[in-house]
Amino acid sequence: MDIITICNLKKYYGSGERIVRALDGVNLTVAQGEFIAIVGASGCGKTTLLNMMGGLDRPASGEVIVDGVNLASLKEAQLAVFRRKKAGFIFQNYNLVPTLTVEENIYFPLDLDCSTPDRKYLREIIELLGLQDKLDVFPEQLSGGQKQRLALGRALISKPEIILLDEPFSSVDAINRENLQNLILSLWEKYRFTFVLVTHSVSEAVYLGGNILSLSKAGERRNSHYTLYENPYFAEENIRDKKEYFELCKIIHHSLQKPFAETL
Repeated sequence: MDIITICNLKKYYGSGERIVRALDGVNLTVAQGEFIAIVGASGCGKTTLLNMMGGLDRPASGEVIVDGVNLASLKEAQLAVFRRKKAGFIFQNYNLVPTLTVEENIYFPLDLDCSTPDRKYLREIIELLGLQDKLDVFPEQLSGGQKQRLALGRALISKPEIILLDEPFSSVDAINRENLQNLILSLWEKYRFTFVLVTHSVSEAVYLGGNILSLSKAGERRNSHYTLYENPYFAEENIRDKKEYFELCKIIHHSLQKPFAETL
């Protein structure tokens, strides 16, 4: 069953000679429980596409359908409800509430929705994230890796249909980055929420994505500015040690580096 369907999605900024085509006719389906990675250089439309899926932005034309609902048909108040109930967001700059404790930050989406937390699920999430000894502290007292784990907890607490991750590892060091990647993969394996990851790292996309959408800037190519790759090695043990992993990385990297002439 498809949880996300995107049809001929376009998003333009400006007009005339200064028009910027962030997205120019993207078509995509994401199955329920899938982990898809969107990879490309800065300015290719990755975050714009993610924001469309989460109801944070509206297209110039085309459709974004999430769990059977066309987001373009929703008014702002309805979109706010959709974001609280259906989508969990994880941003590169955390977006935590500094005046709330760790526990209060995790609860925050439920408080907005006047919902009661599932206590068993809450304890499970807190333990998986390793935050059980930090519940009464404030975000400024946490390391970068701990802040991102807290952001993960806040995104998961509502049991949303989709988890949207916008370059979530860019603010942490290499060791924490690998630990967070493994943590996110283990959370996907346990709960099978639909994960959509945006990254500029091809190796990260191949490690975490069951499917990988490579995006180039619209207008740089005469044909489609995106390509979808299936990753047959997704979630395999020790995938980073296998030559097939490196070969898929090379294929996707080459596709993103192709000059315009190669696509004519």
